[in-house]
Amino acid sequence: QVQLVESGGGLVQPGGSLRLSCAASGLTFGNYAMGWYRQAPGKERELVAAVSNGGSTYHRDSVKGRFTISRDNAQNTAYLQMSSLKPEDTAVYYCAAGKNQWRNFRFSGLSVDYWGQGTQVTVSS
Repeated sequence: QVQLVESGGGLVQPGGSLRLSCAASGLTFGNYAMGWYRQAPGKERELVAAVSNGGSTYHRDSVKGRFTISRDNAQNTAYLQMSSLKPEDTAVYYCAAGKNQWRNFRFSGLSVDYWGQGTQVTVSS
């Protein structure tokens, strides 16, 4: 049984930082691309960042320079370091595991096989 368990969400002031973690079990972690998605109220779920099984990364434009995705294959864990947080980053953040996706020979995300349960991130003063 595959499980993706997110942690690290919470309430933070604008300009603050958080680090999300996603602990994976029940799958061969090193074979999967990992991603972080988010969904704000009334909006569609969107891909925030992804890391391929080989270590290539993708970050959406609105988080470039502020968020960094990483993975530790020895710990079966993926991370999302978030800095300079803005109120518009407020959302439920979901961890996902799946297959690498490529566009024009560049890593562009993943096709999701498994989802975590989500963790709330609220950016507010």
